[in-house]
Amino acid sequence: MVPVLSAATSTTAGEGQLIVAAVVGIIAIVLLITWLKLHPFLALVLGSALLAVVAGVPLSDTFTSFSTGLGSTIGGVGVLIALGAIIGKLLIDSGGADAIVDTVIAKTPSERLPWAMALIAFVIGIPLFFEVGVVLLIPVVMLVARRTRRPVILLGIPALAGLSALHGLVPPHPGPLIAVDALKADLGLTLGLGLLVAIPTVIIAGPILARPMARWVPLEAPALLVSTGAGGSGGSGHTATGAAGDAAQGTQDGARRPSFLAAVTVVLLPVVLMLLRAVVELVPGSEDTLLRTVTDLLGAPLVALLVSALAALVILGTGTGRDRATLSRLVDSSFVSIASILLIVGAGGGFKQTLVDSGVGQVIGNAMAGAPVSPLIAAWVMAVFIRLATGSATVATVTAAGLAAPLAAGLDAPEVALMVLAIGAGSVFLSHVNDAGFWLIKEYFGMTIGQTFKTWSLMECVVSVVGLVCVLLLDLVV
Repeated sequence: MVPVLSAATSTTAGEGQLIVAAVVGIIAIVLLITWLKLHPFLALVLGSALLAVVAGVPLSDTFTSFSTGLGSTIGGVGVLIALGAIIGKLLIDSGGADAIVDTVIAKTPSERLPWAMALIAFVIGIPLFFEVGVVLLIPVVMLVARRTRRPVILLGIPALAGLSALHGLVPPHPGPLIAVDALKADLGLTLGLGLLVAIPTVIIAGPILARPMARWVPLEAPALLVSTGAGGSGGSGHTATGAAGDAAQGTQDGARRPSFLAAVTVVLLPVVLMLLRAVVELVPGSEDTLLRTVTDLLGAPLVALLVSALAALVILGTGTGRDRATLSRLVDSSFVSIASILLIVGAGGGFKQTLVDSGVGQVIGNAMAGAPVSPLIAAWVMAVFIRLATGSATVATVTAAGLAAPLAAGLDAPEVALMVLAIGAGSVFLSHVNDAGFWLIKEYFGMTIGQTFKTWSLMECVVSVVGLVCVLLLDLVV
């Protein structure tokens, strides 16, 4: 018998009952999402309640832990997601994303275009949510493929690999942020290691893998191309040109388009600030220096993203001729796309807290700790199973992070950061028919279900496995 007491809930359930509670809760979430087609937010709420009841938590306390976890998660992660959404919205609507795309493509020889698409996706994917990146880049892929008469898959897979790897591995994307919060990892360190893992992962799953895939699925670009922006990203309707544009080119609201340098500065600013803090922390004797004080402040995730959002308002907003009323409307509209994400993230935090307070997380963590397998592999496997069952990378991340939290308790900072990345890699494994992203890619590329499995689904598996291999290799040296 393992008695469990916490500030939020109390139960004296045994280990067997707690394990059954975890299984029942997770199965309930899976069935509610996949069978009843219930929104993941509601599924996580009901799954948390069922887990608490089976674990022996008093009925009056069923939602106590859930509410606590939801509040702390939104408080810790929600503001970061909101600030990232502002940066992404300004990047798209100002034409800054177009400036990056056009400049890179214009300076790239035809034979290097797959690498260029991977680079563009890697840079743009840092502040943008995956779905927004797809809506922005796929029309560019189609246009470039048609102009250069290259196979669509040859150019599309590198772009998708860049977006997917960043989505699963690199903050400030919601998945990595959730895992960082749940495992109490260092965000700057996780960001730095995430970039190290993402680079070889994108190379292998992108330009290298795209070559045989282009032979398996020899698709040509469609004659009619869709403009970016209006089709779901909330953008201002810019049409991707596929060639270098004038930095002063006007946009639909009459403002100027920012330069390539300005757009890249906004994208990389939060990354540089957080990485600089992590680097200075590693310098011996820097504890009481002014540099350390400044980098600790500016490199804190909230401050780094706030500074970057304010810089975006100036560089991509007033600096390109937009008035303050227009910028206020853009900021307001940026929050619309993240409402559902915030609810799912918060509910995932509630589910995680229910796991912890009921004692389920500790029991499973102890069991996994005693298993003859690396904690990093165990965390990856848990994320993979939940991803396969639910089709949601976010649900896989929040659930696996909750289950793996006890495993992280005895690890040092680099290993905890690597566990975050292992969970992120597992969360993108094998996108299939229960994943909205599967259908999004299928329709954009005009593929059959079989062709989508041969390309997109296989690419996601490679991203996941290569990501894990890179995490394990880093674990040998950090």
